[in-house]
Amino acid sequence: MPSDTQTKNAVLYRMDMPGHTCPYGLKSKDLLEREGFEVEDHTLETRGDTDAFMREHGVETTPQTFIGDKRIGGYEDLQVHLGKKDPEADDTTYEPVIALFSVAALLALAFAWVALPSVFAWQTLGWFVSISMVLLGLQKLKDIESFSTMFLNYDLLAKRWVRYGYVYPFVETGAGLLMTATILPWLSIPGALFIGIVGAVSVFKAVYIDKRELKCACVGGDSNVPLGFVSLTENLMMVGMAVVMTIVIFT
Repeated sequence: MPSDTQTKNAVLYRMDMPGHTCPYGLKSKDLLEREGFEVEDHTLETRGDTDAFMREHGVETTPQTFIGDKRIGGYEDLQVHLGKKDPEADDTTYEPVIALFSVAALLALAFAWVALPSVFAWQTLGWFVSISMVLLGLQKLKDIESFSTMFLNYDLLAKRWVRYGYVYPFVETGAGLLMTATILPWLSIPGALFIGIVGAVSVFKAVYIDKRELKCACVGGDSNVPLGFVSLTENLMMVGMAVVMTIVIFT
């Protein structure tokens, strides 16, 4: 292995077989090159080559990066070594929620740009809420089993009726679509109001009364978003949208 660390040389072993290219190998190569390393790239093109390499170096996975005479390890190990990742850092993040609400806001503005005299209208805010409901519901529907499992940790109704965890994403998505189109308010308003109130009470109890530290199922069952303000906001938005629509339509 190269030993001249001053020239920033690195040796990378990664799988690149017919029909399968290891994505973490490509990520490792890209990260090294972005950090100014000259990469000696060795591709393992058969299962036999890969197994032989792992036996020789006593490792169970690839890719493997070597810098100087030191084996760094896989992609995450390389991130830690180069200071791109803190191994002790909490894995909770608000990034999925920020991305979702940002897209919802841009879509609402796009709708308003086409349909309204001014994008700065109450209807724009309404579209933001209803589109957010659709996007949040979609995140739950992409893996409804995982969502329902995480949902059971804190939702009061789901704990009594497990199937509610499977119903909730459809109600949220459907209500959001109907509210975006401003049709069938007799169906969308009660749906949003019901799941919003139950959800808000459940989150408030779990976080602010029971002081539990849980992951939020608001953006799906595989998220690392902490349960708390975001999920409470989601539910209060639905309640607020239902109340406003009731006032506008029925008064």
